[in-house]
Amino acid sequence: MRKTITLLCLVLITRFGFAQLHPVAKESTVQFTIKNFGFNVGGSFSGVQGEIRFNPDDPANARFDVSVDASTINTDNNMRDGHLRGEDYLKVESYPRIRFVSLRVKGTRKGHYEMTGNLTIRDKTKEISFPFTAEPRGSGYFFTGSFKINRKEFGVGGSSTSSDQLTVDLKVLAM
Repeated sequence: MRKTITLLCLVLITRFGFAQLHPVAKESTVQFTIKNFGFNVGGSFSGVQGEIRFNPDDPANARFDVSVDASTINTDNNMRDGHLRGEDYLKVESYPRIRFVSLRVKGTRKGHYEMTGNLTIRDKTKEISFPFTAEPRGSGYFFTGSFKINRKEFGVGGSSTSSDQLTVDLKVLAM
């Protein structure tokens, strides 16, 4: 029975040409930049995980469901990181993951795509769109992209001295 299921899965993957991929956490980065008192402050998250279904020849049927561990926020300042994990910001005790689920993917030119999906931070979900690239790497792909969000739309930071806008840069190796 197990061999039959495995064979069926291989046939379906081959037939439809979609790679079932998973982010390689140690090779993937989620970085952000935000202005605080007029200065750029950067940080990152780790613990990227999820499932990606991707075929560069059929982007309309691609599917991305990925998340990061919100408690891994790192700005190279332990006191600030602890504050960002708390009630006013990410509230990681109640919302341990930041998640993105794609709704649509379209190709714009070879290796370049536009993705629209739902980003969930804390208990707020907003639709975002952003360009990304997909570069073949071994049996997988290296995805890069960047987008801007308004932290207040996600209930993060209240009346903080930080800018409302932040930029998120993604580099995800999926195999």
